[in-house]
Amino acid sequence: MRLRTRNHIELSCEEACPLVAMLRPRSGAQQWVIAERYDVQPWVPATEYIDCYGNLCQRFTLPQGKSAITVEHEVEVADQLDVDRRADRIPPGMLPDEVLLYLLQSRYCPSDKMAERAEKIVEGCPPGYAQAERIASWIRDNIDYKYGVSEESTCALDTLEDGAGVCRDFAHVGVALCRSLQMPARVVVGYLHRLEPMDMHAWYEVFLGGRWFAFDATQDKPRGGRVVVAHGRDAADVAFLSNYGPLDLTKMDVSVSLA
Repeated sequence: MRLRTRNHIELSCEEACPLVAMLRPRSGAQQWVIAERYDVQPWVPATEYIDCYGNLCQRFTLPQGKSAITVEHEVEVADQLDVDRRADRIPPGMLPDEVLLYLLQSRYCPSDKMAERAEKIVEGCPPGYAQAERIASWIRDNIDYKYGVSEESTCALDTLEDGAGVCRDFAHVGVALCRSLQMPARVVVGYLHRLEPMDMHAWYEVFLGGRWFAFDATQDKPRGGRVVVAHGRDAADVAFLSNYGPLDLTKMDVSVSLA
């Protein structure tokens, strides 16, 4: 499946504002970037680096006043998510070095406080994909998708208590529950074809059987058509804009279509 993504962001700042953007997907085993356009108006000098999670980060300083960032990509992606119910949980002592950090609790995923709940949810499931799949189904059945309930400081425990949230909250709960069962998990942000309402989207991946599998508790079945922009321990690692000064986001328009 070949997708075209477009993200137009309008910003306003009272004074020059340093900014790190995370808006460029990388080519890899699960997707291939065919073409892209990245425009900043007014144009400013920029640099790019790869962070410790492998994400492409663009660094620049916006001038005082109004600015706009427009990012367009054409990406080849899978039209279906991989499913392997035989994928086993790998014991921590056998995990690759770079995966171990995804077992640790993090700012929005306090997995060290969620083991008892996770064990009740997966009762009767063999370790591995079946447990991860049960967790995603439980989240979908027990947490309402609702705007205005959560805020930037909301963690997985808050979402469980509120019983509602948006895609990033669903992902945090899934990650925290999986980690509490010693299954490495990470938050993913990007685009999903035919998402309603259209926006940037968040889901999560679990490391099983030697590879990462995607889970999205906001959807009623495994759906492909995803463009991954970034992944990390939780939302703190994958913010699409990180500003180091006062900055107002006045408009964001996202679209995803078949190429």
